[in-house]
Amino acid sequence: MFLSLKNDSRNCFGSLRIFGSKSESNRLLILKAIFPGIKIRNISDSDDTKILSNALNSKSNEIDVNHAGTAMRFLTAFFSSIPGRKIILTGSNRMQERPIKILVEALKKLGAKISYEKIEGFPPLKIIGSNLKSKDISLPANISSQYISSLMLLAPTLDNGLRIKLIGEITSIPYIKMTLELLKELGINSFLKKNIIEVSPKKKVNQFSYKVESDWSSASYFYSIIALCKEGEIVLNNFNKKSLQGDFCLVDIYDSLGVSSRFDNGRLILSKKKIKVKNVLNLNLIDSPDIAQTIAVTCFGLGIRCNLKGLHTLKIKETDRLVALKNEITKLGSEVSVTNNSFHLKKIKKNENKNYLIKTYNDHRMAMAFAPLSISYPIQIQNFEVVKKSYPNFWIDLESIGFKTIKT
Repeated sequence: MFLSLKNDSRNCFGSLRIFGSKSESNRLLILKAIFPGIKIRNISDSDDTKILSNALNSKSNEIDVNHAGTAMRFLTAFFSSIPGRKIILTGSNRMQERPIKILVEALKKLGAKISYEKIEGFPPLKIIGSNLKSKDISLPANISSQYISSLMLLAPTLDNGLRIKLIGEITSIPYIKMTLELLKELGINSFLKKNIIEVSPKKKVNQFSYKVESDWSSASYFYSIIALCKEGEIVLNNFNKKSLQGDFCLVDIYDSLGVSSRFDNGRLILSKKKIKVKNVLNLNLIDSPDIAQTIAVTCFGLGIRCNLKGLHTLKIKETDRLVALKNEITKLGSEVSVTNNSFHLKKIKKNENKNYLIKTYNDHRMAMAFAPLSISYPIQIQNFEVVKKSYPNFWIDLESIGFKTIKT
C-alpha cells in the first residue's frame, strides 16, 4: 500500500501530544522487571516498547522481537541473568542480519550461557539463564550504545555490580548518560569517568514513579515541517528544557535551519524564523545519529548542501540507512555520496512537478523523515504503516496540522 501526501496551503498549525521517549521507556521497562516497585507514566506507545513489554511478561520458550533492535539487545542481557530460564530469542529476517556478537561475548565473560541457533554472531539466540558474576569487561567504545546500556541495566543484579572500560571514542554518549541518570534516579550508584563506567549493586528499590518525557526523535519531523512550510506554529507537549535525550540537540541544529524553539510550562512551541545557514551545513551526529535522515531531507528541501558524519551505526539499523538515504534523495534529482560513516548532499536539483514514490525499506524513520517534503513535492510513501514501530499516530497527527493523506 501507498500513502499520498500533500499540503496545498504549505501552512502548518496545531497542537500535538507525542508519547513518551522510546529510549527512556525501554530502559525503564527493564528496570521495572528487576525492581517491580517502579511505576512508569507517559510510556511510549511504539510497537518497539509494546514488544519489549510483552516479552518481559511472556512465559513462552520462544520470543520473536520482529524488527525491535533495542528489545533484542536488552532482552539478551536480561534473560541471560534469570536462573533456569530457557529461551530462544529471535526476530525478523533483517534482525537476523544485525550483529550481536560483541554483546554476547561480553555476557559470556560474566558467565552467561548463550549460543547461536543459525549463524555465529547473529540472532536467533539460545539463552539459558544463570547466576552471572561481577567482572571487569572491556568493549569498543564505537559500538551501539544499546549494547553498553543493556549491560549497565543488568549491573545492579550482580553481587559486586559492574565495571566497563570503553576503548576509543564513544558513540551516542547521551544514551549512555540517559541510562546512568535513570539508575541514579533509583538510588543506584553509577558514573562515567574517562571511558570507565561503574554501576554498583542494588538489591531493592522503594516504590518509585517516573514520568517519561515525550520523544525528541519523534519531534524531529515537526522541526522539519516548520523549516519547510510557508507559515506555521506547532505546539508539542511534555518536553523539557533539560532533557536526558540526545536528540535534544535539535533545538540548536534547527535554529540555524529556521526553526525557533520556545519552552513554556512543559510545552515546546516551534515557529519559523530566519535561516542562518546559507550554503552548507556541517554536523557530527555521533551523539544523535537517529536524526540524520530528518536533517538530510530538511536540507534538501531548503536547498542547503550538508555533510553529516558520525553515522557508522546507521549501517546496521532496520536497513542500511545511509544507502537508503542516498537512493531516495538521488531519486529526487540530487547528487549524494556516502561512506561507511558519513552522508554528503552535494548538488541539489529540484523537480517539483513529478510525483515521487519514496521507499521505506521497512524503516520507520525513512517514512517519517521524507513526509515533510510533501509540503513542496507530490509524495507517496511506500509501506507507510511501518511508522508503528516508533510513532503509530504519525499520519493522524500530520492530518491535524494541515496535511491531506490518501491511502492507495
